[in-house]
Amino acid sequence: VQLQASGGGLVQPGGSPRLSCVASGGTLSDYCMGWFRQAPGKEREFVAAITRSAQSSHSVEARSTISRDNAKNTVYLQMNSLKPEDTAVYYCRGCRGIEYWGQGTLVTVSS
Repeated sequence: VQLQASGGGLVQPGGSPRLSCVASGGTLSDYCMGWFRQAPGKEREFVAAITRSAQSSHSVEARSTISRDNAKNTVYLQMNSLKPEDTAVYYCRGCRGIEYWGQGTLVTVSS
């Protein structure tokens, strides 16, 4: 499966963008999915995950909500009340025995 993340860009502090991750070459419903982020100079960290049955878990620090639309082969990350420290490259990850990673989308929070 190939994963394509989008929706990043320059966001004002307090903004609430939604990231999307479209899966191709596979059926999204077969995969558990997740979002991770990597800020400049830091290690990649967990943001949110959602199982095949749509049970989700989230990092408190990330202030975000993950959801999935299997009919559209898409996973979303709704982010809220962004702060400058949320600036990072956001990656989506699929898992089905092994992990699959998208290329990431950069979110820059700045006024």
